[in-house]
Amino acid sequence: MAKRLGLFIKGNVDVHDSLHSCRVGGQLLWNGINDVLRQSHPGITARIRHETWTRSDSLVSCTGEVPEAVSERSLPLGVYPSASQFSRAVFETPADAVILSLLPDIATGLVRHKQEGFLFYAADFNSWAPEDRGWLKSDFTPTGFLDFETSMANLEAIVDEIRKHKDVPILIYNVSPIIPGERIHCYQGLDETFANRIRRFNLGLVGLSERAGISIVDVDTLMARHGADTMKLDAFHLAPQAYRLVAEEVVRILDDLGVLEDLHEGRQL
Repeated sequence: MAKRLGLFIKGNVDVHDSLHSCRVGGQLLWNGINDVLRQSHPGITARIRHETWTRSDSLVSCTGEVPEAVSERSLPLGVYPSASQFSRAVFETPADAVILSLLPDIATGLVRHKQEGFLFYAADFNSWAPEDRGWLKSDFTPTGFLDFETSMANLEAIVDEIRKHKDVPILIYNVSPIIPGERIHCYQGLDETFANRIRRFNLGLVGLSERAGISIVDVDTLMARHGADTMKLDAFHLAPQAYRLVAEEVVRILDDLGVLEDLHEGRQL
């Protein structure tokens, strides 16, 4: 009988396409972590629950209920439905491990409701009805990118909250700072580049690992070792073979932490 590895993954394209599946133009190019487990740990099958994630400050402040101002509208939010934007399931759902990512805090801009103060990601804004776009403009204000210090404090609070509900490993993806086509050699007069923003957040994640004992899925090192020019399609998206490497690294970490051995020996959550 197959043993079930329960993974709750809260994140976007990096965690989904490496652990669940990667499809481009409807074609399946990588079938996720179970392809790795079938070879390295036959008899264990991962059951994945995935939710997209807007940003750490939104997750820290949400109550689990979609605000009425959002729920009363039929907004085409694509892969960022309001239910996942305001969900607390990552804290409350049983799992053998929780997997998160730095990417939302690095790259996502949110808006804040002027009266109620909640944060919201206006996904697929261009496809909204004119009246909904007008509502967004009149009732919300942009927040810009999240600052580094707030992000690290939020992530530590999220780790603490997860551990109040379940004592399981927490893995967090870092991000490769290599931007295809970028050739900067002098930084005088430049604001912080996106690549250097990534580097700063990656170092912050090391500090969080030191303080809180979380495990880092070191996407940065994996891409550097195997050649980012061939492994990265753009700033955020990896090639299918790179997603395989990341999934293999997740399995290695879970094995190192004893999660897979526990399943083999029947000590399943």
